[in-house]
Amino acid sequence: MIMNSNNKFLNIFLACVFFVFLPITFFILGETPKRTLLKDVISIITILALFIVFGQFYLARINEGVKEIFKIAKIIKIHKVIGYTVLPILLIHPILIIVPRFFEVGSDPFESFITMISGFDSLGIILGIIGWILMLALGLTSMFREKLNMSYKSWKILHGILSLAFILFASWHAIDMGRHMSLAMTGLIILIASIASALLLKSYFFNNKKISKEKKGTM
Repeated sequence: MIMNSNNKFLNIFLACVFFVFLPITFFILGETPKRTLLKDVISIITILALFIVFGQFYLARINEGVKEIFKIAKIIKIHKVIGYTVLPILLIHPILIIVPRFFEVGSDPFESFITMISGFDSLGIILGIIGWILMLALGLTSMFREKLNMSYKSWKILHGILSLAFILFASWHAIDMGRHMSLAMTGLIILIASIASALLLKSYFFNNKKISKEKKGTM
């Protein structure tokens, strides 16, 4: 019982360190030019939202270690609450970028928004748009899973593919376009995204192959 409590505390502590404390620390220590308080607050909110979404891949049934420590029903509940809370922040991320323009003289926020999302000559913008579409698809297919005409196994595979693609494009977009992407922040994103991708691949592909082999062995 004591050992289980210690493991729970350790996991929660590590989650806070990697998904909250380190991103904020790297943001503060970054050598980017200082901006207005509003812009910095929006940047911090966006960065934390991104890292917390990445954290969702560790707080899921694909992470065998978490399932051994926390009750699966509680994991699913927290996973859903965090997802439905944080994903909307990233979905309105393009709008949040131009919010400060409303308080700047001589700038047209709506014109800036159109210019930004139509910048198809920029790889970072294209990556961001693809990542945004994938994130929207992830949210909608999760919310309306029961209304989709597909089995749970098929939905799970779709969810895994969308999640893996989202990790790739979101990470690449953040590294390419982020103003506060220092070497430390970039390294942290690559590390977390790589481990999350490995967990997904292991759960959706390698585990399924193992189960299939075991079934064939019993026939």
